[in-house]
Amino acid sequence: MEPHRKHDPAGRAPATDAVDWSQYSLPPMRLEARFGDRVVPVFETRPATVWAMVADAAASNPDGEALVCGDERMTWREVAQRAAQIAAGFSDLGLQPGDRVAVLLGNRIEFVLALFGAAHCGLITVMLGTRQQKPEIAYVLTDCGAKLIVYEDSLADRVPEPAAVPDLLYRVSIDGAPGVLAFRDLVAGDATPSPVAVAEEDTAMILYTSGTTGKPKGAMLAHCNLVHSALVYEACFGATAADRSIAAVPLAHVTGIVANIMTMTRCAGALIIVPEFKAPDYLRLAARERATQTIMVPAMYNLCLLQADFANYDLSAWRIGGYGGAPMPVATIERLANMLPGLKLINAYGATETSSPSTIMPPEFTASHVDSVGLPCPGARIAVMDSEGREVPRGEVGEIWIHGGSVIKGYWNNPRATAESFVAGYWRSGDLGSIDAQNFVRVLDRQKDMINRGGLKIYSAEVESVLAGHPAVVESAIIARPCPVLGERVHAVVVLRDEIDPSALRAWCAARLSDYKVPETITVSAEPLPRNANGKVMKKVLREAMAHA
Repeated sequence: MEPHRKHDPAGRAPATDAVDWSQYSLPPMRLEARFGDRVVPVFETRPATVWAMVADAAASNPDGEALVCGDERMTWREVAQRAAQIAAGFSDLGLQPGDRVAVLLGNRIEFVLALFGAAHCGLITVMLGTRQQKPEIAYVLTDCGAKLIVYEDSLADRVPEPAAVPDLLYRVSIDGAPGVLAFRDLVAGDATPSPVAVAEEDTAMILYTSGTTGKPKGAMLAHCNLVHSALVYEACFGATAADRSIAAVPLAHVTGIVANIMTMTRCAGALIIVPEFKAPDYLRLAARERATQTIMVPAMYNLCLLQADFANYDLSAWRIGGYGGAPMPVATIERLANMLPGLKLINAYGATETSSPSTIMPPEFTASHVDSVGLPCPGARIAVMDSEGREVPRGEVGEIWIHGGSVIKGYWNNPRATAESFVAGYWRSGDLGSIDAQNFVRVLDRQKDMINRGGLKIYSAEVESVLAGHPAVVESAIIARPCPVLGERVHAVVVLRDEIDPSALRAWCAARLSDYKVPETITVSAEPLPRNANGKVMKKVLREAMAHA
């Protein structure tokens, strides 16, 4: 693709060799008003709601596979029918449009069916993570006022007692238990004849995000946000009904919901559900099911490549390898290019508050821009701002603010947090980064994770990217070690594929970084780095472990 010159929307001189998505064949977009006071670019032709996407898929590809999990397979016709029956089951219990339904399920077909059934009858789905404990779940259920919860039988002890959540009227387990409905009871009756009418800006689901302080905040993802993000992935990935996407990340979090469920719904493709990621099982499944795309963190690609029999699997159908959450090592990019020449690696960056994608890397730039998370998505505007709320010059570091059709309207029952995080339709990400003259975005660190070594600022992503290039390193995380003299020093936690002395890693970094950025201490971990359900490394856990040690 030949880059072209582009006028900066802020009115500055044209950027040199700026690149954007206008050179690709994308559906037409236009400006529309959203959420009262916003004006955002959106796709002109689109489904209005989540259920409209399901109905479109069932109409356009009724006999095509929709869901695959273990030995169970469902077509789009069957999915739409079952979801409408679940909607009838919800309605028979007395649930009304706008009521909240909590879902505490792992990766399984019932997760998708419950989400679609709730969308059919205008309910708001509240996602709970299977790693959450009873106090966390009790807080979410109370804050959102959920009236029903669907949960795994193995997680029954995580569901709070009735006295702790008095608004919770109904409990539905997958298999059922004394005094508890079974999930199959929801589909026992006839389907609801027609879906409940909801508006594009109505909330479709609530995902709780952990802030730097205080209680989790319930991000309200509207139907229009989810539809917009699905259209972005469809356009940028070139997704069609022939695609078969493996859900290797948790479905209950924004990447699983949008990149996997919503995108395959939009294009009427097949979603292959993996209950738990294990590299050997993943490779067998990808080969057997002729998977065409997935989104994983770089460490998962590395784990696949570490399998001695990797070359024995027929992965020729695999065309899109999305990733995010960490830099992709150059060595990994090169090995995948050699072993799977038809695979296009595409970096993506987003958050719950942006309904997943905010930037996507065109695959032809992946190898040449390994330190970037890509270009702003179609219709997205990314500004890099200083602490006074002023845009900084191209290439300089500031806080990333994101604007567009995927940005949510705010947090459930929390106007203060909404006012603090959203400014004129922009979401303040809390990430430090930059955007260059070509429009490539770089994410350097969370504001709270930046290291200040005697007044010198160190961004962990830069050091992690250098460590990722070492052939012995599977993954790494850079954190601050407290220092009474300098305030903070650089510490690295690394996972290795081969034994190597830490001094060799320091020498590797010293040859590629300023001396003050080189890790002064290194911990070699025998276990994978702790990650949240979205695949991001939980540096707070690493800092606590270091302090304890």
